[in-house]
Amino acid sequence: MNIVFLDGASLPSPLARPPEAREWTVRETTPQDQVLDALALADVAITNKVRIDRAALAHLPRLKLICVAATGYDCVDIAACRDQGVTVCNVPAYSAVSVAESVIASLFALRRHLMAYRAAAATEWPTSSHFCVHGAPIQDLQGSTLGIVGRGDIGSRVARLARALEINVLFAEHRGVSRVREGYTAFDDVLAKADALTLHCPLTSHTRYLIGAAQIARMKPGALLINTARGPLVDENAVLAGLANGRLGGAALDVLYAEPPQADHPLLHCTHPNLIVTPHVAWASQSSVARLKTVLTANIAAFAAGAPINVVT
Repeated sequence: MNIVFLDGASLPSPLARPPEAREWTVRETTPQDQVLDALALADVAITNKVRIDRAALAHLPRLKLICVAATGYDCVDIAACRDQGVTVCNVPAYSAVSVAESVIASLFALRRHLMAYRAAAATEWPTSSHFCVHGAPIQDLQGSTLGIVGRGDIGSRVARLARALEINVLFAEHRGVSRVREGYTAFDDVLAKADALTLHCPLTSHTRYLIGAAQIARMKPGALLINTARGPLVDENAVLAGLANGRLGGAALDVLYAEPPQADHPLLHCTHPNLIVTPHVAWASQSSVARLKTVLTANIAAFAAGAPINVVT
């Protein structure tokens, strides 16, 4: 098979050539206007975040398999793949440990204002009249309430870690529905009760801008927002406004609307002391990357053997 990895540099270390690859091309990245040329002779495409849409698929008759190097597959037009008989596979749950631990780390950092106190150690501590420096109130995680949007592998693992720390966990029901399932809490009630809200749902037409100005206004004053899922789940302007007016007590954002962001992106230059922005790496622990590679290779092997796995089409 002719296999092309469209954005191989999105992994922190190289993916080994699959045994099924008669031809093997790893591109560092692929601009959208080069996707057709890159995949013109490909039987298999691997993509992490390079979009493959209906217009491209119409000109790629040889393409039979798309392996998404991630759990989320919103970069691929699934309906178009079904129409054209292209199989799409993802890598489920590979990063659940890494992302869940990142969320808990963010909770510790934000509730304890670690960024602000790190700065105070250098600027205020040397001239303090006491052995310590007091600034923003430090809050325990124990006894706090965490709202979780999404109950898949990652959301469920976040809940297990949170409960081990004696955090109260509320799983949010879908926004706008009238019936609340057992084990869930109405979306607006979660907004009102949670000391922190963490997002672990896929990006769809229903979840785009799930958290905007109206939702932040309903949140508990000073609540925290954590997003390690997809940038467009939140309205970034609303987040900036919420931080500025104090409605949000802090935020940890591992994803942004456009990635990579422009150098002048306001969130990259926001000076709020309790804002953490990281470059979409919550997923990238060494063990998660190793699992990702193993499953990617297995997806290709299974397809070649006529028994595809992890199919999302």
